[in-house]
Amino acid sequence: MRKRSANTCIFTGPAIAAYGFGNDHPFGLDRHDAFIHALEASGLAEHVTSHPTAIATREQLALFHTDDYIARVKQLSDSGTGFLDSGDTPAMPGIYESAAAVAGTSLAATEALMSGECRRAFVPIAGLHHARRDRAGGFCVFNDCGIVIEHLVKLHGLERIAYVDIDAHHGDGVFYAFEDSPRVYFADLHEDGRCLYPGTGAEHETGKGAGAGRKLNIAMAPGADDRDFLAAWLRAEQFIAAAEPQFIILQCGADSLAGDPITHLAYSEKSHAHAASRLAAVARTCGHSRVLALGGGGYNRDNLARAWCAVVRAFIYSD
Repeated sequence: MRKRSANTCIFTGPAIAAYGFGNDHPFGLDRHDAFIHALEASGLAEHVTSHPTAIATREQLALFHTDDYIARVKQLSDSGTGFLDSGDTPAMPGIYESAAAVAGTSLAATEALMSGECRRAFVPIAGLHHARRDRAGGFCVFNDCGIVIEHLVKLHGLERIAYVDIDAHHGDGVFYAFEDSPRVYFADLHEDGRCLYPGTGAEHETGKGAGAGRKLNIAMAPGADDRDFLAAWLRAEQFIAAAEPQFIILQCGADSLAGDPITHLAYSEKSHAHAASRLAAVARTCGHSRVLALGGGGYNRDNLARAWCAVVRAFIYSD
């Protein structure tokens, strides 16, 4: 007899908690535990199924990244010197292993969803959406979002994958990697690139070639709040629902909440709860319920704890 699937699974553990760049860096090593403490204090931990982390193999990393780049990350990680990009992403000792854990854990969550073991899943230290196929960027070493997408296409043969991003920063590493892909429906609500790194994601960027018209970029003005988010969200939800996706990825970066130290949006956790709840409804309408939420950015610890707990709570109560 088939085991009844869990409502919501979370994937946590020391291997992904180790992904970070020291306590003096915005992406410090305390982000994972800030979420865990809030999850337990809220009582939500009693209503989810916990899963361990996993480590991506070199072959799994190569689903998205070039062999030369993977080798470079390993070399610099072993030496613990230098930067993996122009200066945002230090080559900390062991960063290869912790970045591979982020990718492997996102893949493990993907497989739990594809197998029916759970209906929705959340990975807090994940959603590293700036890394390109051949380089790091914006605190992101291996792009677990892109690796998951390639995994779903190459191993599961999915034709319609939705990637939705509400992080304050544009998901450039995902967008440009799949700009011409007809299989990836991309919707990104981000702070206007004229005001924030990485400076991309203009609304005229709607895909190229076979992917033309399958990408939606919505640039939010600095100071945009929940009301602005809800108005913009309706466009994104309609766009995604019309695609009838077979799998939905939500990059739910908490740096879009008011008070983040490096961004300028002013959402509350209510926006994140709304996005998670509505995507769960879209997935249910599509007949599969599969939504993978990845924590993404967020550099105010109270904000990320509230936003990510709001996503988990929305998932729990989506049935």
